[in-house]
Amino acid sequence: MLSLSANRIKYYLYAKPTDMRKSFDGLIGLVQNQMEFKATGGDVFIFINRRRDRIKLLIWNGDGFWIHYKRLEKGTFQIPRHSVKSNHLEIGHDQLMLILEGIDLNSVRKRARYHRKNLA
Repeated sequence: MLSLSANRIKYYLYAKPTDMRKSFDGLIGLVQNQMEFKATGGDVFIFINRRRDRIKLLIWNGDGFWIHYKRLEKGTFQIPRHSVKSNHLEIGHDQLMLILEGIDLNSVRKRARYHRKNLA
């Protein structure tokens, strides 16, 4: 079972199709060279293949990397709408869970909620 925090973690989806033969070093290379992020920053990086039936999550947990990998037997993962110019987009924890569960992102409406602004 995959357990990810909804607080203080950022989720970045690599918007281009990814070769799922890539493992730790290949995915870290995409994070650092293409997305221009520090792979050991504690964020979650998400990669989807061209057919959109496989997804990998690269996670740094303080002393090493985790890769979570899912292959669908039927269906595809949905990629949220994004700017063609950008090679990645930041998504929320809830949006990631919808993608993983196969829920159509276009049919979901989020109700208004209070969000406290960070005072840092």
